[in-house]
Amino acid sequence: MLVSNHSIQGKIVSQFRQSVVLFALIILSGCSLFDLQDADNVAVHNFAGGVAGDEPQSVLAARDILNAGGNAADAATALYFVLSATLPSSASLGSGGVCLVYDASARTTMALDFVLQTPKNVGGGVDRPSAIPTSPAGMFALHTKFGSLPWAQLVAPGERLARFGSKASRTLVNDLEPVASALFEDSESRRLFADANGNIVREGAKVVQLELAETLGTIRELGGVGLYSGKLAAALVAGAKRAGGTLSLEDLKNFTPRWLKPAKYKVNNRSAFFVPAPAAGGIVSAQMIGMLDIEGSFGGASEDERLHLLAEAGMRAFADRQGWLSDDYQSRVPPEQLLGEARLNKMVSTFSNRKHTLPHSFNPKPAQRPENPSATSFVVVDQNGSAVACVLTMNNRFGIGRIAKGTGVMLAAVSNNLGRGPISMGPMIIVHEFTHQFHFAGAASGGVAAPTALANVAARAVLAEEPLQSAMDRRRVHHGGAPDLTYYEPGISANTIAQLTRRGHTVAATPRLGIVNAAFCPEGLPREPEACEVSSDRRGSGLSINVNTP
Repeated sequence: MLVSNHSIQGKIVSQFRQSVVLFALIILSGCSLFDLQDADNVAVHNFAGGVAGDEPQSVLAARDILNAGGNAADAATALYFVLSATLPSSASLGSGGVCLVYDASARTTMALDFVLQTPKNVGGGVDRPSAIPTSPAGMFALHTKFGSLPWAQLVAPGERLARFGSKASRTLVNDLEPVASALFEDSESRRLFADANGNIVREGAKVVQLELAETLGTIRELGGVGLYSGKLAAALVAGAKRAGGTLSLEDLKNFTPRWLKPAKYKVNNRSAFFVPAPAAGGIVSAQMIGMLDIEGSFGGASEDERLHLLAEAGMRAFADRQGWLSDDYQSRVPPEQLLGEARLNKMVSTFSNRKHTLPHSFNPKPAQRPENPSATSFVVVDQNGSAVACVLTMNNRFGIGRIAKGTGVMLAAVSNNLGRGPISMGPMIIVHEFTHQFHFAGAASGGVAAPTALANVAARAVLAEEPLQSAMDRRRVHHGGAPDLTYYEPGISANTIAQLTRRGHTVAATPRLGIVNAAFCPEGLPREPEACEVSSDRRGSGLSINVNTP
C-alpha cells in the first residue's frame, strides 16, 4: 500500500497552529532532556515503555515522549529526528531505512519500506552520486498512520539540539575517526565536526547546526513532506548540486514510502514478523530462526552445540539467499515460500550436531557479496504493547561525505552492488498468535553480520528462554558461507573453540559481530511489564531504558 504525499496534507494543517506555540515552550523551558552522565541504564519509576538505540541522546528523547503519553510510533519519530542531528553518519535527514510496526490496538503488524532511492538521472561526470532522502517521509508515514501526539512535538527535540547544540556522543566520534580526513575535505563538515586545530571533536563537545535547525523547523511546521516540495526542496536540490551530488525536484516529488505485508514465521504459538526484500537481512534472520526451531535441539544444547547450530543455520541462509535475491535487491521467491515448511525442512535435512557441512555442497553455492556495515538501529515499545523496530543507513559512513549547503543535510550515497544498499537490514517483531501480547523486538547493524547477530540474540531469548541481557552478552558466531570460515568473537572459551574445530569448522576471531538493540517480554506485554527487558548492545556505545527497573 502506497502512502500518498497529497493524502496526508490535511494532517499538516491541524498541526501547524500548535507548532509555533509548542516550539516556544520547548525553547523557553530550560529543562535538560539530554543529561548523559548515566548512559548505561536509566531507571524508569512508572512504567511507560522502553527504548534501546545506538545514540544516547535520541533514546532519552524517545523516553520523554513515552513519559508524555506518546505511543511507540511517536517515540520512534522523535528518536529519528534527534538522530538526524546527533548521528548524521547513519541517520541524517538524507538517510533511508525500514521499520516494523506492531499496533496493539489493531492487533496488526506492518512493514514500512523507505529505503534509499537512486535519482532518475545520474549522468556521467557526476562527482558524488547522492541518493534521494527518504527517512523524513518514512517517519511522517509512520506518524500519520500510528502516531497520537502532535507532529511538531516530535520534531522539536531534534530541532532544539541542532539549534542550541548537541553533545558529540561516543557513537558519533567513533564514526568520525576512520573517515575524518576525507570528510573534512568538505568545508561544511569540517566546520561542524572539527575543533579549532582541525581534529575531530571530542566526546561531549557541543555541536551546533543552525542550517539543519532551520530545515527541521520547516519540517516541524509543514510535516515530513516539507522536505519534498516548495522552497526547502529547491534549496536541497541546489545544495546537493553544489556539493557534487545528484538530485532533482522531480526525484523528491515522486518519492513515496511503501507499507508492505511483513514476512511471517510461527514459533510455537508466537508469530515472528520480518521486513521482506529489499531488506534481505530480515529473511536471512527468519530462516535461521526457522531452521533452529525445526531442528529442535537448540534450547537444550550445550554452548558449543549452540554456536555450531548458529553457524550452520547462517551458512545455509546465506547460501539460499544466492538463489532468491536479485542484483537489485528484489526477491525472486514469495516470502511465504522462503519461510515455508518445505523449504526450511529441506535446509535442515543436512544438519548434523556432530559435523560441519561443507558449503560447496549447497545448490546454489554461497558467494561473497560486499555489504557496507554503516547503519544504526533502534527499538521502542510502549505500555500498551505496541512496538517499532527500525534500521537506518546512509549507504556509507556519512554518505557521500558532503552536506547540502544551506540545508544542513548530510547527503546519502546511492545504492550499488558493491555493498551499498538495504541488503543487511532486517528488524524483527514477535507477537503471541492468540493473545496478541508483544514478546520480542530486535534490530541490528553491522553489515553482513547484522542478520546473524540478531538471530544469535533472538534464538537464545525466544528458543532457549535466556534472559535478554544474557542473550545479548553471549559471544557470537557468524558463517556467511563464503569463505568457509566460522567467525567468532573473543571471549569464547578455548574448549568451545576446540569443540567447533573438532566438528570441522575453520575458525577465525573477529573483534565484533554486529550491534543489536532489543526488547523482550517473555510473559507478554501489556500483561506482565515487570518481566520485560530492554537492552542496547554493550559492543556499541548506545543506551537502553529498561522498563522493569524499579
